Amino acid sequence: MPPSQGSAHPFRLLGVYAALLAVIYALVFFTGDHSPSAKLGIDLQGGTRVTLTARTPDGNKPSQESLKKAQEIIESRVNGLGVSGSEVVIDGDNLVITVPGEDSQQARALATTAKLYIRPVLFATEPQAGGAAPPATGTAPPGTQTPVPGETTPPTDGVTPPAEGAQNPAEGATTPAPQSRVFPAQAPPTPTPPPGGLTTQQQQAKEIADAKALRQSTDQQVQQVALAAMDCTKPDPLTGNDDPALPLVTCSQDGTEVFLLGPSRIDGQEIADATSGLNSQQARHEVNLEFKSAGADAWSKLTGEYVNKRVAFVLDSKVVSAPQVQQGPQLGGRTSISGSFTADSAAELANTLKYGSLPLSFQTSEAETVSATLGLSSLKAGLLAGAVGLIAVLLYCLLVYRMLGLLAGFSLIAAGVAVYGIIVLLGRWIGFTLDLAGIAGLIIGIGLTADSFVVFFERIKDEMREGRSFRSAVPRGWQRAQRTNLSGKTVSLIASVVLYLLAAGQVKGFAFTLGVTTVLDVIVLYLVTAPLLMLASRSPFWAKPSVNGLGSVQQIARERGQARSKEMSR
Repeated sequence: MPPSQGSAHPFRLLGVYAALLAVIYALVFFTGDHSPSAKLGIDLQGGTRVTLTARTPDGNKPSQESLKKAQEIIESRVNGLGVSGSEVVIDGDNLVITVPGEDSQQARALATTAKLYIRPVLFATEPQAGGAAPPATGTAPPGTQTPVPGETTPPTDGVTPPAEGAQNPAEGATTPAPQSRVFPAQAPPTPTPPPGGLTTQQQQAKEIADAKALRQSTDQQVQQVALAAMDCTKPDPLTGNDDPALPLVTCSQDGTEVFLLGPSRIDGQEIADATSGLNSQQARHEVNLEFKSAGADAWSKLTGEYVNKRVAFVLDSKVVSAPQVQQGPQLGGRTSISGSFTADSAAELANTLKYGSLPLSFQTSEAETVSATLGLSSLKAGLLAGAVGLIAVLLYCLLVYRMLGLLAGFSLIAAGVAVYGIIVLLGRWIGFTLDLAGIAGLIIGIGLTADSFVVFFERIKDEMREGRSFRSAVPRGWQRAQRTNLSGKTVSLIASVVLYLLAAGQVKGFAFTLGVTTVLDVIVLYLVTAPLLMLASRSPFWAKPSVNGLGSVQQIARERGQARSKEMSR
């Protein structure tokens, strides 16, 4: 019987695998950071754990439904940033985010409430030290003017890129621009110290209510007081809890300006998509927005009303960008946010806006650096244990299958080299991090390669017991073995996929690496193990019983043949 398809050209198949390895390691060494090191998980390299406490406007406890929704959105943001090995879990009324690596800011950014509104800028000034009142002259920041009816406000942070799109404005909700005079400085209303009986939730609700009363008033005198008292260096209790239908006194995200903003004209829910990129003409990073149909109409109307005036993109009650509208009305449903962005910060903002607003406002109640719970010493111990196990398998193969056990060893090495290169590339491309559970999946998966060899070799033995030579038994044994191996690999792959979909945390890492090595095992079986045995079957040296360890099987075949001959002679 001729060899099955896929085994007739052993050197060609081995060449395909060699080319595959060459491509993998060319990508490893000549793309990305050129480092051949795999990214390690939080249990091996440490990371950051941030505990978030929900803040509700009424001070009540958040519902479990809203916490679960927030958990899903943050997990989507993690996937959008390519951060692997992270965990987002609900702990009572809190969310706990754990992110591998040393960048604690990344973990904090994942919890951004992401309530975006586009508001017209009515007034802008520099923050006063310690929240003191501005000078009586009413001076404004360089390049800006105190707007009065009919005047325009020059830009301070860049040109509004071609933009179109936004939500329906709040019709009728208008606030007169502050007059050009400055009212006498007044001390802001000081909240009455709460009685000792107030709970934490009640205290939070009171802080939000006090902030709204001061900073979202429609009274011009209160607005002037709020502008004078605004301290951009302190935590903002209004974060994510401002009323979009009312004016707002707030700071820029970098704390360099204080704004009086009109009611929201566009809601961030009208954003259809958000991406980040480099504006080559302006040499700066921007966040590009695409609005839904209703938002596009509202943006066209807003830009038509505010030509040569500023509009503010307000994220979680902070102004992230306040560019000047240079032409209008702008159509098409597209715009961009410019500001002091880096590539990473622009990508984080785009990711946050793309995956939606959290149903709750959060404050960071605890942030800590997580040390490596297992550390590199445990990594070395795990790798050593895996190496000892694989060496034991090789010794068993050498003992039972003699020199053919070397072919099993070569298959294991080929699989190990390929899977390591793939893990390095996955770390660059999708942020996959290798934790101890993932290493266990790798070891088990690579061990299955040895199992495939054993199944193949036992099928060869079965053929030789029927009286066939080593040369003819190998292709027939391959036909029988590949069915068994493919069935086993299919079951293993299905189990890995189901486990990955249903599990969480480090169990996902185990399932992922087990699935990757299972697929790779099939490739190694067809491109390495089978061709090597085909070549061995054609060699007189490997056909010797002292080399392949099949002398006892051949003896059994001879005895069976002699027994059949005797029965036939009777």
